[in-house]
Amino acid sequence: MSLRSSFGRLLKQRAGSKLRVQKRPAHSVALIGAPFSRGQKKSGVDHGPAAIMDAGLVGKLSRMGCQVYDLGDLNFTQAPNDEVYNNLVKYPRSVGSASQVLADTVNGAVAAGHSCVTIGGDHSLALGFISGHTRQYPHLCVIWVDAHADINTPLTTNSGNLHGQPVSFLLRELQDKVPQLPGFSWLKPCLSRSDIVYIGLRDVDPAEHYILKNYGIQYFSMRDIDRLGIQKVMERTFDYLLSRGQRPIHLSFNIDAFDPTLAPSTGTPVLGGLTYCEGMYISEEIKAPRAVAKGVGG
Repeated sequence: MSLRSSFGRLLKQRAGSKLRVQKRPAHSVALIGAPFSRGQKKSGVDHGPAAIMDAGLVGKLSRMGCQVYDLGDLNFTQAPNDEVYNNLVKYPRSVGSASQVLADTVNGAVAAGHSCVTIGGDHSLALGFISGHTRQYPHLCVIWVDAHADINTPLTTNSGNLHGQPVSFLLRELQDKVPQLPGFSWLKPCLSRSDIVYIGLRDVDPAEHYILKNYGIQYFSMRDIDRLGIQKVMERTFDYLLSRGQRPIHLSFNIDAFDPTLAPSTGTPVLGGLTYCEGMYISEEIKAPRAVAKGVGG
């Protein structure tokens, strides 16, 4: 079963619901396609934007009362002579360049007054869409929904894939632990450890677990969700992030957060993931005007 058919079926089921939705003023949403796969080794994730758009995303958002501005797919140029860093980290120049292009585009869309939905592409692109948003909202906080923590550094990674490392580049507290990669000179840390909450973790490397615990980063594993329920997890998440006052929320949602029975085409499947209802509950709780951005990655 393909990602297109699975995600399309879910969207169509949701769109066909008989539930009444109260009309509200149009909310301006910019859609950005980011067909990029160099943050990991498997092909196919770069087809994600087309698959989700073909599944009817524009129509779904329009029926929700959104004014949709489709900015199309970004064009990413592969960096020449993109040699591995430290004999391990793959395609640093390509990832750095693509993320910079995305950050500039997201920054422009948010500056124009749009909420922004970015569709990946692998999750290394979180470097771009979070960096772009924080240029307009420096006090932004992040809810990171994922099976993985993506907080390895270039010095702790086993795979060398940058889709497993973006958070380490974004956190201020880790900057003395993260070397400067070629292609990353534009990137500045823009989050503090208290600005992020993970939901759905169930496959965390030992080094990542050490970072989460040592730096006191808040997370809710799938075990926590099973024990507490998704409603209580979201309540605690908002209490943690918004205890000092209201601020914009960025939702970073990796498709592998879902159980692979729902998203079998992800390149990083892990059993025991979110149900469809749990995933939708998370997204529906993070709604305008609180949320200014969403990123969907693979």
